[in-house]
Amino acid sequence: MSTEYDAIVIGAGIAGAGVAAELAADRRVVLLEQEERPGMHTTGRSASLHSETYGGPCVRLLSRASRAHFLEGVEGRPFATPCGSLYLATEAQLDRLDAFASQPTVAPAVDRIGESALRAFIPLLRPGVVVAALFERDACGLDVDAIHGDFLKRFRRAGGTLRCSAPVTGLDHAGGQWRVAAGGQSFRAPLVINAAGAWGDVVAALAGVRPLGLQPRRRTVALVDPPAGVDPGAWPMAVDIDEQFYFKPDAGRIIVSPADETPMPPCDAWPEDIDVAIAIDRVQQVIDLPVHRVSHSWAGLRTFAPDRSPVAGFDTEAPGFFWLVGQGGYGIQTAPALSRLAAALARGETIPADLEAIGLQASDLAPDRLAR
Repeated sequence: MSTEYDAIVIGAGIAGAGVAAELAADRRVVLLEQEERPGMHTTGRSASLHSETYGGPCVRLLSRASRAHFLEGVEGRPFATPCGSLYLATEAQLDRLDAFASQPTVAPAVDRIGESALRAFIPLLRPGVVVAALFERDACGLDVDAIHGDFLKRFRRAGGTLRCSAPVTGLDHAGGQWRVAAGGQSFRAPLVINAAGAWGDVVAALAGVRPLGLQPRRRTVALVDPPAGVDPGAWPMAVDIDEQFYFKPDAGRIIVSPADETPMPPCDAWPEDIDVAIAIDRVQQVIDLPVHRVSHSWAGLRTFAPDRSPVAGFDTEAPGFFWLVGQGGYGIQTAPALSRLAAALARGETIPADLEAIGLQASDLAPDRLAR
């Protein structure tokens, strides 16, 4: 026997939770999660930064449109904390730094600074290595747990149904309805939203829908102690202009990453020792950071569409099958705007007026833009 809904959302990470919260305001929605709790994979392993200069044009627009949500927060508690971010360049990278700074969506948001000003931000910088940087003034740290948790609370308050430990094992379409087998139960709805992250193409295959060619890629992160007497708490996030590494403060310690993008099948990603070592080595070339031990390391999958822009829209070959995937490393910082946009399209409406006004178009996100 199947339980009837207006929409079935597959995946309770930030994308699925966000669109489910929006749709539940006027639809009967069930949210299916394969793990024992939501957000165990990519959502729970984010770099937790909001930057309006990071990612491609579509990502930047979605990030800009999400900023007000993060600053407003809930019950007087913002989801965002100002921190700033730095793009670092050696002498050999100055041309690329300047080319990035000249982009119309980047130039108004950054200040170019030299080595002495940079050292005021990060006193551990090695002399003569990084010679210039771009400082993004309005970049913010994000409370990912609070953002994700608020989506889930809104969803439940609106009457939404969350089912965890419910991996999808079957998907078929007949009579204008999708039937989804998950967690030993059966669910029916005219609309299925595939927000399964790295498993997006796997879910599509179960439904007999052609895959998009999604590319899950592993990103490795390690947590190390600062030198004795050094408090990195006020440091901005620092990113190599060629994105070969980044580092940032975290609760009195320093997060380091090689900014790797290792192709992987959908899985519960784990860090490789070599990637942790590469992260430490690259960061140590820039700052004087003795590392005696790694406090903790982890990895997550950042899943990209072939053109590295998010996908949100109905499949043209499968009625009622809606894609919400391919957020890459930008899923948290775009979630508020992308959730509203996806919910509007899933209802058969146009893009919200405020998103259209900044230049977002449904065709920029539609799955049929991709050669499959």
